[in-house]
Amino acid sequence: MGTASPPAPAAPPAVPAPRPVGGALAATALTATAPVSWGTTYLVTTEFLPPGHPLVSGVIRALPAGLVLLAVTRRLPRGRWLWRSLLLGTLNIGALFALLFVAAYRLPGGVAATLFAVQPLLVAGLAFALLGERPARRRLAWGLAGVAGVGLIVLRGGPSFDAPGVLAGLAAAAVMAAGIVLTKRWGRPEGAGAAAIAGWQLTAGGLVLVPFALALEGLPPALDARAAGGYAWLSAVGALLSYPVWFRGIGRLPVVAVSFLPLLSPVVAALLGLLFLGESLTPPQGAGFMLALAAIAAAQLPPGALRAHLPARGPARVFARRPARVPASPEGE
Repeated sequence: MGTASPPAPAAPPAVPAPRPVGGALAATALTATAPVSWGTTYLVTTEFLPPGHPLVSGVIRALPAGLVLLAVTRRLPRGRWLWRSLLLGTLNIGALFALLFVAAYRLPGGVAATLFAVQPLLVAGLAFALLGERPARRRLAWGLAGVAGVGLIVLRGGPSFDAPGVLAGLAAAAVMAAGIVLTKRWGRPEGAGAAAIAGWQLTAGGLVLVPFALALEGLPPALDARAAGGYAWLSAVGALLSYPVWFRGIGRLPVVAVSFLPLLSPVVAALLGLLFLGESLTPPQGAGFMLALAAIAAAQLPPGALRAHLPARGPARVFARRPARVPASPEGE
């Protein structure tokens, strides 16, 4: 009989690999292109579109894009998704556009934008109530920082407050927050992609706006090439391309994290005003830019993401998790 082989040395305890953040950051960057495109709406509206027809502009922006997506995807909602699409389209498109226009007409643009910046805090509360996602304290803190940053960017001079306008601005933030959370909660039916979901909601939201637009504003005046180009931009880039990307991001990213991305819209709007409308940037506004961007970036990272990916050398060694010590083999090396 041969001698028994010595027992193999015990394997070291498995150390969980840090969760990769590259894929999430790439998805976040793609999703961020949607609110960036929405930030161009103010410049396009004031410089290209005929005045006095905001609801008609909302219909032209949403309905053609929705119909194109329906034609491309060739899929219609069925069963419970009929009423879900109507509700989500009303929240994310129809009611949102109408309330934003009311707030924009009754309040200075800076006040309206600052009110809308409370959306991440509203999403955090709704996500806890409907999804059971407990908001991290740091994201709540960054939500407050985002409100402060947007306020520094867009508030110029003494703010003017109008009770119906303030209520409309807060309601706009609330309906979009509800739309984001319900979109996350319900997901999408099997076989339906983000483009189909966007088509359903844009069509529903545009149809909801039609009777209000006709009753309150009537048909738009004859369009020149400049106005036609503005409407084409809002419909193609601000709806047809952006909303499939937006709904795809809601499905893949944490709901509270994605709720910070619309803060990019007032940031982009202020930058475009600086570049194309000759608006000036004060030192407090510069600080607001940095604060808002820091809030958006910090909200995307899961807790401990940066610490887990620090190189384990030099001063960073103190942050690295030490592997368990492996007992020496009886046979030696």
